[in-house]
Amino acid sequence: MNKTAIFIFSDPKNGGEEALGRAFNGLAAAYDIKQSGGEVSVTFQGAGTRWASLITQTDHPLNGLYELVKDNIAGVSCGCADVFGAAEDAKACGFEFIKENSVPGTSGLASFSKLLKFGTTILTF
Repeated sequence: MNKTAIFIFSDPKNGGEEALGRAFNGLAAAYDIKQSGGEVSVTFQGAGTRWASLITQTDHPLNGLYELVKDNIAGVSCGCADVFGAAEDAKACGFEFIKENSVPGTSGLASFSKLLKFGTTILTF
């Protein structure tokens, strides 16, 4: 099985049930791939970086699923966390910051080209 990188872009602040559904399905896909023996990673990108402070709360509906795949969480896009005001919370919750793509004027983002170069399948939610 190929490597799979899952990116969660949905915004918990403004997305309502649709955003929750997208994040749920992203984490569920990671769980499915993990259970089947595949190599999978999850990155929170864009407004999705706001999930870090929510899914780590034990009373959040996604916490149980998060706990099942937390060892597959690559982290949050550093530049996106800065833009969307999620950096402090992500750091406090122990998330790694991803900075591989040195976009000028940012603190760095995830690198899609690096993933594609190595044949990684990318799924977005």
